[in-house]
Amino acid sequence: MSFKDAPIVTDAAHRSLEKAAEAAADLVSAMPRLVLEARRIAANVQHGLHGRRRAGTGENFWQYRRFVDGEPANRVDWRRSARDDHLYVREREWEASHTVWIWPDLSPSMDYASAKLAPKRERALVLAFALADLLVKGGERVGMPDLMRLSASRNIVERMAEAVVLAPELPASLPPAFGPSPLSEVVLFGDFWSPAEEVATRVHDLAASGAHGHLVQVVDPAEETFPFSGRVEFREPESGERLTVGRAERWRADYDLKLVEHRALIRAACARAGWTFMVHRTDRPASELLLALHSRMGEGGVSRTPRSRAPAAPRAGGGA
Repeated sequence: MSFKDAPIVTDAAHRSLEKAAEAAADLVSAMPRLVLEARRIAANVQHGLHGRRRAGTGENFWQYRRFVDGEPANRVDWRRSARDDHLYVREREWEASHTVWIWPDLSPSMDYASAKLAPKRERALVLAFALADLLVKGGERVGMPDLMRLSASRNIVERMAEAVVLAPELPASLPPAFGPSPLSEVVLFGDFWSPAEEVATRVHDLAASGAHGHLVQVVDPAEETFPFSGRVEFREPESGERLTVGRAERWRADYDLKLVEHRALIRAACARAGWTFMVHRTDRPASELLLALHSRMGEGGVSRTPRSRAPAAPRAGGGA
């Protein structure tokens, strides 16, 4: 190939490459701290959990429950039933490991942080690592779409951190289109400021196989309260587009309305897919979200409902 045919690197492309390299370097330097923080949070949360045990085909006794009319009579535990006026069924604990796919959004918009808070990217990684640690200790298998195969390794946090650091490129704003098995669960951590129609379509596609899922929107407090006033320049972190406005406080009411509409459409799409939707602010403890999320996972989650695509929605949020 001659110099004449060589691709031309523009100033904008050069700056983009420099920013990507800088972001990767920051992520690598922060990773040891994030790993330690995730393990600490997981250890604290584990004390408040009762595991994800559920009935199924296993050898270990789990619990007795009341006999339900219509069940086969051979399921009755007559020794236990003889002690009471009711019939009881002896249930065993499900022993097959569960499969959970965890995806953290590491796109440029996740670099945003206001005041002295940590960037959304760091919080998403800490949540992903800590959740994986909890699940593996509970006997589950965890993987990261396009980054790491399913694993039940005790060093799952380190393996996930290594997979992120060695990734050829950081994950995009939306999870990759992959095919989770019908009995698996999918947990997505991101700000999900992409158009609501795109988010709804991805949820619909991931849920098509019957996989259960949970979408956690990780946001900075400024993205919810819009505390800006006076002359402010807003920059879209994904495209680099800029918008300068005067008296930004006049935009607050419209922003709040768009935010409510955006979340309503995503929440509706999750509900149609039988998924859950949660919002986590970076000024709140990570353990708070993990406890709530863990309680929704497994068969204790929401019921399955018919799935369909959500309508379009205005774009909301972004860095400032």
